[in-house]
Order: sequence, then C-alpha cells, then structure tokens
Amino acid sequence: MDLKDSIRVIPDFPQPGISFKDITTLLKDGPAYRQAIDELKALVAHMKIDVIAGPEARGFVIGAPLAYALGVGFVPIRKSGKLPFDTIEVGYDLEYGKDTLAVHTDAILPGQNVLIADDLLATGGTIATSVSLVEQLGGVVVGAAFLIELVELAGRNKLSGIEVVSLLTYED
Repeated sequence: MDLKDSIRVIPDFPQPGISFKDITTLLKDGPAYRQAIDELKALVAHMKIDVIAGPEARGFVIGAPLAYALGVGFVPIRKSGKLPFDTIEVGYDLEYGKDTLAVHTDAILPGQNVLIADDLLATGGTIATSVSLVEQLGGVVVGAAFLIELVELAGRNKLSGIEVVSLLTYED
C-alpha cells in the first residue's frame, strides 16, 4: 500500500501557508502502521544499533515499536521536568517557538550506538538537540530515521555526518 494515502494533509495548520502532515490517520490503521515500522526497520537494518532514542511525543510512537522490531532498547527524550531521575537538558528553537529536551543521565552508556527515530524531519532542531543529548552522554549516533521528511526545510543539513533515512518525503 502507498503509505502517503494513510497520511492526512491539513492545509494552513497550525498557521497559514503550512501544510500539516497528520500521522494519526496512519497510526490508527493497523496494517499501515505495521508496514511503516517494517519498512523503517528494513531501511536501518544495516546499521549497528544498540538502542533507539526518540523525542517526545511522536518519536515514541515511531521509535518504541521500531526498537521492539529490532530487539533493542528504547530511550525516551522528554520535555524538561518530565523525567524523574537525574537529567541533562538542552534548549533549542522550534518551528514555532522554543523548548528544552532532557534525557536521564544513565539512559545511554558511553560508546553505545544510538539511532534517533521520530515521526518528522522538518527544520532539524529537535533532532539536532537529541543528537547533542546522546553525544553528551557518550553515545554514538549511527543514524536518524523518520517516517516523514519535509525536504524543502532542509533539516538533514543540521545532521551532517549522520546517516538519515526517511520513509516518505514531501516537497511542499
């Protein structure tokens, strides 16, 4: 099946000129969701991955099932104040504001190979911040995997030296 048929596109959301790619329609469709995770698994199968890290919240719905499919662990990267143990934090600019991401200090061991997974690569700010957190803990980012990439926003340019795979791409 063509997975783009499972993505709802909403014009002018959250602001005029933005064409929002709504993955909730894919997530609620069991066969499409399974196909997406299986296809992402195939795209990263050649990488040596010890653990997958995914930023809150949609990175959880891509990263956790992908980690399960690969038989590796999953590390949640959360917004500031959401994790109960010792954390490190990094602030960053969003497409529409600012935010801070955090990870537990013991979530990734030095030298572990980490794949970062998320639903969407847009400007790259969230993922670049996730890379920074992983590297501060001594992890080695071996790749980044996305369900969707908005090519025109050139987010992969912020991920220099990291292999980037995207299941679906949009030019608009």
